[in-house]
Amino acid sequence: MDRCALAFNYRKEKYNCAQAVAAPFADLLGTTPDELAAAMSGFGGGMGGCHEEVCGAVSGGVYVLSRLHADPADRGGHKTVYPKAKEFRRRFEEVFGHTRCGDLRTVAPGATEATPAAFRLGAHSHCDIMVVTAVEILEQMLAEAGER
Repeated sequence: MDRCALAFNYRKEKYNCAQAVAAPFADLLGTTPDELAAAMSGFGGGMGGCHEEVCGAVSGGVYVLSRLHADPADRGGHKTVYPKAKEFRRRFEEVFGHTRCGDLRTVAPGATEATPAAFRLGAHSHCDIMVVTAVEILEQMLAEAGER
């Protein structure tokens, strides 16, 4: 299954960035893409479309990591989720230089060798590139942890 291609297709179907990142992981999360889309509906466009907060692609990625790693013994997620969320955010920022939606929209990066899945899929809009790259980063992190 090519989760990056799924995410790109969800964007074409008008899913917001957070929805498009989370939905391809429905099988791992034991839910449906529609349920994930509903859960992530307010997180697109930097929270409710304001473009002033964290990129929806980052929010979607952190949601996936939270769902995969939440541990009832670690109620706040400090030990189980925070390190993974920080690493995901770090990797995203390493590629794009920012994690805030408005900053990313201003820079509007194109697909390059730093975003191989976006380049491979022919993603051109900045949001599509963010989404596909966020999924790519999640997949890399899962593979590195042997969770894929």
